[in-house]
Amino acid sequence: MSVVSEYLSAVTPGEPVTYRNLTLFPLLGDGPAEPDYLLLDAALAAGQARVTEVSDAGSVPELAFDNHGDRSVLLLDGEELVGAKQNRILNLSVLAPPGKRTVIPVSCVEAGRWQALSAELTSARRAHFAGGRARKAAQVSASLHSQGSPRGDQSAVWADIESKAGRMGAKSATSAAAALYETHRGSLDDYLGAFSAVPAQRGAVFVLNGRVLGLDLFDSPATLDVLLPKLVESCALDALDTLGDEPAETPEQDGPGIVQRFLASVGAADLQRFQAIGEGQDLRISRPGLSGGALVKDGRVIHLCAFETAAPGADDEGHRPRGSRIVRVTRRARGPR
Repeated sequence: MSVVSEYLSAVTPGEPVTYRNLTLFPLLGDGPAEPDYLLLDAALAAGQARVTEVSDAGSVPELAFDNHGDRSVLLLDGEELVGAKQNRILNLSVLAPPGKRTVIPVSCVEAGRWQALSAELTSARRAHFAGGRARKAAQVSASLHSQGSPRGDQSAVWADIESKAGRMGAKSATSAAAALYETHRGSLDDYLGAFSAVPAQRGAVFVLNGRVLGLDLFDSPATLDVLLPKLVESCALDALDTLGDEPAETPEQDGPGIVQRFLASVGAADLQRFQAIGEGQDLRISRPGLSGGALVKDGRVIHLCAFETAAPGADDEGHRPRGSRIVRVTRRARGPR
């Protein structure tokens, strides 16, 4: 039994909550009341950490995270950082050690800017939209396997944002993903208001239009409680994007079955092991139809994320055939590599 399958066997799906076309199945299980690390937002707010460009010149796929505190800091896969020369998202989850600088791998989510707006980056208090996280996770796994480096496919990330912005009517002078959230702020708040953590909840499986989007699972309910709004908003943006799509041909009452099959698939997946950025090890999921990874330290899974890739008959965005297909474009990254 792998550490991931053992981890999943210790949680139980709870009662689902549905709002419009998005359903959340809580994952319940025991865990420490308080984790032994800080989360990104708390560390930044307390002045115990700062995020900057790696140098005056900057580097698109890297940022510097300085942890001045005496506790490790957990940065979540897909969390968005804004400011400096351009907005970025985390390529994978990182446990940054105390008292050290960690160079963190990121992808740009603002193609049209390479000009410093600030000396430091701040937390956008959101995560990249779920479908984009899934595709980026697959890109990172492929890059680790082929090059030993956790990089995303920058041109594909930009194309992903451009396609979604076109469908959702989100305009930005710098092609920033932030415009998606700003344009649909009211509707996203409605989704946020519909979901909240329940006692002993350590994770969540999200089901959209009858098909699994993915899951995030943590070692502590306290971590899930703080990060759940980011996860809900990430999935809600995809939910708004697909409101007019036909649901998958799955009986509504089979929702728990969908989740159990998904958990079993994740637990049975082969894992590729890499040294993590910062502390621990990074285990990448290797199974057709899945992407994601687990951050593990001292035999304990700190964070597991797993996503279903596009369903049969759907395009890269998960839309059914009647929807718009993503248009792939290639842009040269603005700024040094």
